[in-house]
Amino acid sequence: MEFSPARQRFYQEVQQPEEQIDLAAAALYIAQENYPDLEVEAYLNALDTMAVEVRERLPEEPYPLKIIRTLNQYLFTDLGFKGNTDDYYDPRNSFLNEVIERRTGIPISLSLVYLEVARRVDFPMAGVGLPGHFLIRPTLEEMAIFVDPFHDGEILFEADCRDRLQSIYGEGAKLLPEHLEAIGSKALLARLLSNLKIIYLHHRDLIKALGTMDRILLMFPNAAPELRDRGLIYYQQGRLTEARYDLELYLYERPDAADAFEVRQVIEQIERVKDG
Repeated sequence: MEFSPARQRFYQEVQQPEEQIDLAAAALYIAQENYPDLEVEAYLNALDTMAVEVRERLPEEPYPLKIIRTLNQYLFTDLGFKGNTDDYYDPRNSFLNEVIERRTGIPISLSLVYLEVARRVDFPMAGVGLPGHFLIRPTLEEMAIFVDPFHDGEILFEADCRDRLQSIYGEGAKLLPEHLEAIGSKALLARLLSNLKIIYLHHRDLIKALGTMDRILLMFPNAAPELRDRGLIYYQQGRLTEARYDLELYLYERPDAADAFEVRQVIEQIERVKDG
């Protein structure tokens, strides 16, 4: 398979060990497929500049909560970063260059900016993939707190996370321990791409939707939902050999999937067309 230059850069970045992935660069390579003239270094430099300005504001005794307050003051008050509540599903909310330019984003993209600035001031934080929302947390073991960049860096405790989950899914929703676990760079990038995938599918832009699935599968080759969805789109496009491969691999990964019967029917239809 021949990749575009942006796709090649993304692939090279995410093939590295998890701890060596430049998260901001990888996110910008995602954006670069939509903005071919995007200058990645310019936006990395913008993040560097933000970090320099945060360092200048840090208190003499940089306790973790004081660092978070400083980051919050700088990003959300001084620079005016905010959650896009007016047009949440605007694809620009998922492109890091646009988030930096417009200072507007969704939970995961605002979290990405926060994480990258925090990393540059040597304050270790990680993403938390709460269902339906995205948070970040310090990775210091003694700090069981969470930060919500979509709501101006609001500091949350576990009970607050449960309340947030229930506000999205109803009072019956249960907060599980794995919901609050830190996730790695590839998982964060996959979630960013999944958001774009949903937007593109909503707008019936199958080409761009396929691009998001392709990149998720570059990181997680056996990601069953992506194999199924890509296979079904290939089927719609008449790319029957590719469709059959993806759908059969999906069933191999998820033989007891709830939709296994329907997927097998699609495979049988492909076989009938190819044999006919």
